[in-house]
Amino acid sequence: MNREEPRIHDYALVGDSRSAALISRGGSVDWLCWPGFDSPSLFGALLDAREGGRFRIAPAGMIGAERWYAPDTNVLLTRFSTPGGEVLLTDFMPARSESERRRRMTPECELLRIAECTRGQVELEVDFDPRPDYARERCVLTGAGRLGLRMRCRAGLLTLRTQATLEPAAAGARGRIRLRAGERVDFCLTLATRGPAVLPPPEDSRSALDSTLRFWLDWAARTTYRGPYRDEVVRSALVLKLLSHAPSGAILAAPTTSLPERPGGDLNWDYRFCWLRDASLTARALFGVGHREEAEAFVSWLLNATSRSWPELNVLYDVYGRPAMRERELPHLEGHRGARPIRIGNEAAAQRQLDLYGEVIGAAAYLVRSGGSLDSGTQKALIELGKLVCERWGQPDQGIWEVRGERRHFTHSRVLCWAALDGLLELHGKNHLRCPLDLFARNRALIRAEVERLGYSEQLGSYTRTLGGGDVDSSLLLLPWYRYTEAAAPRMAGTFARIRRELYRGDGLYQRYRGRWTRGEGAFGICSFWAVEYLAMGGGTLAQASSEMDALLRHANDVGLYAEEILPGTGEALGNFPQAYTHVGLINAALTLQERATGREAVPERARPPAADAEARA
Repeated sequence: MNREEPRIHDYALVGDSRSAALISRGGSVDWLCWPGFDSPSLFGALLDAREGGRFRIAPAGMIGAERWYAPDTNVLLTRFSTPGGEVLLTDFMPARSESERRRRMTPECELLRIAECTRGQVELEVDFDPRPDYARERCVLTGAGRLGLRMRCRAGLLTLRTQATLEPAAAGARGRIRLRAGERVDFCLTLATRGPAVLPPPEDSRSALDSTLRFWLDWAARTTYRGPYRDEVVRSALVLKLLSHAPSGAILAAPTTSLPERPGGDLNWDYRFCWLRDASLTARALFGVGHREEAEAFVSWLLNATSRSWPELNVLYDVYGRPAMRERELPHLEGHRGARPIRIGNEAAAQRQLDLYGEVIGAAAYLVRSGGSLDSGTQKALIELGKLVCERWGQPDQGIWEVRGERRHFTHSRVLCWAALDGLLELHGKNHLRCPLDLFARNRALIRAEVERLGYSEQLGSYTRTLGGGDVDSSLLLLPWYRYTEAAAPRMAGTFARIRRELYRGDGLYQRYRGRWTRGEGAFGICSFWAVEYLAMGGGTLAQASSEMDALLRHANDVGLYAEEILPGTGEALGNFPQAYTHVGLINAALTLQERATGREAVPERARPPAADAEARA
């Protein structure tokens, strides 16, 4: 089999809601950051195939490989074929509840790999080559007898325990293991950042596998969606669970950094943070499929994180609600398939994005609509956010796509300011808080008047990307979602027609917008699912929406995962992977399709959008 460097879509994800690993179709752990999602990498071949480090287990003479997740779990199974036999490789991080972690002595970080010969005879090749701190730290691997192979680095004590014999090689270890049908070998990799290290024997991997399978099956069974896209929705929910940080409730955008958004290009960013722009969409997805615990934890994290930076809202935070680290480049790494630069941290943290107010308030509103409540401190904070919106809605910003450079007056940002005030007025009307009615209603009407006057082009017959501008943006597809307008309203119908004409790339795929920053990039997965929702909300027929949905589902990789972008024509995955935003889009599109099919409102418990003239008189 060709050992060509894997592409983004060749990876699958395993994790434990604290950290995650990307494993290639060829059995190589090419990305693992411990102890946390945003820690420096221990294995980084994803970003430098020669120097980044990997942990590969695969048979010599491999002629084929197929893989899948054990149904409704995050346990990865890969079957390798050779001329003489087959071997099944099982990869997972043991899944434990937070209460179980507190009750029992368990490894801080643990990755288990089980190789079992299922037919004939195979010879496994093992290449264990950790390169800590993005391959900047040189450490020595030593043998410790029955305690396994050990490496002490700044991250902590890294230990690999196995029944196999591995020989030291450079900074790591290699070995060949002959297995016959029915024989297996276990690999238990752990990291301890503080003593004493907990080192389960490799033989315990089978019981850990059984308990992990039960954990994921029980969790997936709580998914309430029962529509035609059940398997895809459950897989997307499982991805969101992997990208959630169990101790805090935060949800990462992606577990990777610097995977290119255009082939070989320089649109490479660190996504191991939590973006406020995803807030209301994520809350709706989790509440909508019945994962209330994760949804409430996420909204709680959101409100706590924003309270720390009060009165400003940061664009993104780390999993503990702290500002994201300053953006830096790592010039010693070659990049994924040569795409540079490699960035850690994210400069977008310093931007101004006015849409964040609508996202935070929208997430809080979904909490309330789903039966939650707001304490007095949260009520006061949300009202203060509304007052800030009244002060700032007329200012320029960087917008939802975090355009670097001069701030502009983005129509989407204006509408999200409208949505912020609209959400607060809804909460006031349902007695969940008491806000200054006249102030919020007056500014809501002023925002609408400006959007209708400057954010709509009679010449184009469409809402525009910027006030007074002449181009469109796929984020405008969200206007009905935020109940600013109805999907079938003439101005919205014209907007969709213009977006379809200018940004549609075929096969269900839409570009974000046209501009310097988007040249050569792929179509955005989330924008494409927004188009499905727009059609399902009344902008088209149910058949049209379902057809577009079916086309998008064909763009997932073989285990159901999506990156941020999809390259039209080839279907190649681009950008950080897997991307929470895309999977959120899939879930919400499936929910809206189901609601259209059953005749329920697409946006639960929300009034129909007010007519522009009626609101203007408010």
